[in-house]
Amino acid sequence: MAKTDDVVDVAAGVPPVESTLGYEQARDELIEVVRRLETGGTTLEESLALWERGEELAKVCRRWLDGARARLDAALAEGPAEETERAAE
Repeated sequence: MAKTDDVVDVAAGVPPVESTLGYEQARDELIEVVRRLETGGTTLEESLALWERGEELAKVCRRWLDGARARLDAALAEGPAEETERAAE
């Protein structure tokens, strides 16, 4: 899991979410962002930066989950057809 200091360096701005970020990495960082927001003690500017980062991380997670759902749906759609073809042989 990312260290708190690695999540967002507000002084440097909100780092871009890399497109190569894996689901688990994005999820873990999102959990840390939410924890920091819930804990409080940040300035308004820091809170806004954390919220923006969280939104971007949530989008990365959603893309991964949507892709996994599409792959699962495709595999399930092929399953019965393949069994029918094998039985016919």
